[in-house]
Amino acid sequence: MPSVVTANRLTDGIVFYLTSSGGWTEDIADAARAETKDEIEALEAKAEVSVRNQFVISVYAMPVEVKDDGSVDPISVRERIRASHRTTLTKDWYDVPL
Repeated sequence: MPSVVTANRLTDGIVFYLTSSGGWTEDIADAARAETKDEIEALEAKAEVSVRNQFVISVYAMPVEVKDDGSVDPISVRERIRASHRTTLTKDWYDVPL
């Protein structure tokens, strides 16, 4: 099952996903995907650089489903909530559908 690496931005708690270039994105569709344990560990190691630089916290891998159209969906309800970005209060918090 494919996985992506997620974290929270340290300054405001926004949910981020690690990209293949080692950067971070708020869009799970742009996240780097790992298929094997070794690939997951490599992504986590890449993410640790951002932890050491105090850019993100709470880094971990999570399983995702890649649909036929290429869209990426988290498996767990917790991660679906996080992916909807409703875990931090922003001015448009009430306008984001779940």
